[in-house]
Amino acid sequence: MTSEAEDRRFMAAALAIGRQGQGRTAPNPPVGAVLVRQGPLGPVIVGAGRSGDGGRPHAERYALAEAGGEAEGATLYVSLEPCSHFGRTPPCADALVGARIGRAVIAIEDPNPMVSGKGTEKLREAGIPLTFGVRADEARRDLAGHITRMTLGRPHVRLKMAVDAEGAVGRRGAGQVAITGALANTRTHLLRAECDAIAVGVGTVVADDPVLTCRLPGLARWSPVRVVFDSDANVPPTARLFADAATIPVIVFVGEGADAGRIAGLDAAGAEVERVGRGADGRIDLAAALALLAARGITTLLVEGGPVLQSALLVADLVDAVHRIAAPTTIDGDVMAPIDAASLAERFEPILSRRYGDDHWTEYWRDPCSQA
Repeated sequence: MTSEAEDRRFMAAALAIGRQGQGRTAPNPPVGAVLVRQGPLGPVIVGAGRSGDGGRPHAERYALAEAGGEAEGATLYVSLEPCSHFGRTPPCADALVGARIGRAVIAIEDPNPMVSGKGTEKLREAGIPLTFGVRADEARRDLAGHITRMTLGRPHVRLKMAVDAEGAVGRRGAGQVAITGALANTRTHLLRAECDAIAVGVGTVVADDPVLTCRLPGLARWSPVRVVFDSDANVPPTARLFADAATIPVIVFVGEGADAGRIAGLDAAGAEVERVGRGADGRIDLAAALALLAARGITTLLVEGGPVLQSALLVADLVDAVHRIAAPTTIDGDVMAPIDAASLAERFEPILSRRYGDDHWTEYWRDPCSQA
C-alpha cells in the first residue's frame, strides 16, 4: 500500500511534468500524469507524460504509452480528472480501464461539464480504487486557466506590474521607462511563454511601440497571442506588433462605432479586429472582450500595461492574480502609480515572494473556485 507521503511525492512529480506544458496546450489544460509500480526496492515510475502541445494527446495517453504492459496494476497520479467523452480521441478513462491500472490518485475534479465526475465514475465502475484531493491547491493554481474558462467563461487574468521604490510605474509622456533589472526581465519573458495571450492598452502601444514576444533563447515560438484593447481603433497600423502578425496573431478589440477607416487600416496591417460593446464610460466592455478570448480557446491572459487598463480590470473585478515586481530604483518627474501593495493584499493572497537580483517579485492570487 502506498503511503500518504508517497502519494504527495508522486503527485508533485505529475504536477511538475504538467507545468512544462503551460502556455502550450490551449484550449486544453496543462495536465501531468505518472504511472507508478511497486518494485523490489520500492515504488518506480514506469510511465509519465503531459498534455501535448495544442492539447493532444492527453497526459494519460503519454504515460500509458511509455508504461506499456507495466501499466497493469500500476497507480496513476494525475493532476486533473481523466476525460470521459469522445473528442478527437477516445476517453482517457476508457484507456485506463483497458490498461487495467490498479489505482488512481487525482488532484482535482474537472470543471468541464462534459467530464465533471463522469471520468471518475467510469473508473469507479471498473473497480479501480480512487483517491482525491492530493495537492489539490497546487493543481488549482497550475490549472487555473482551465478552471476559470470553464466556470467563469473567461481567461485567467494575470497582471504584471513593475514599480519603483515608491510604487510608480513610469513617467507621464516618457514612454517605456526601465525599472527592473535583467534577472526580473528574464523571468517576465518566461511568464509570457507560460501564458496563452498577452494584453496591453492602446496607450502602451502608442507610447512604447512594444513587440510583446518572448525573447528567451529557444522559446520565441511559444510567444503568446498579442491582444490590444483599443476603444477607438487608434493603434497605428505601423506598430511593430504587426511585423510578424502572420505567425504570432494580434487581436485588437475596438468599441462599437469605432472609425471604419482606421479599422480597415488595422485589417490591412494584419490585425484580427474584434468589435465589442462599450460600457457606460464609453470604453470597451472588458468582460465581453474576455469572453470572446475564452471562446477562441485562450485560457490565460497576461496583462502587462498600462496602468489605465490594469486599473479598469481591477475595478471590474476581472483580475485573478498579480505579479508585482518592486525595484529599489526611483523614477523622477511626473510619475504614474498603480494600486499599492497594501491594497493588493486586501483582495488577493500573497503566495510567492522571491528576489531576482535587487528586485522583489511578489505573486498575489485568489482561488478561481471561490469566484464561481
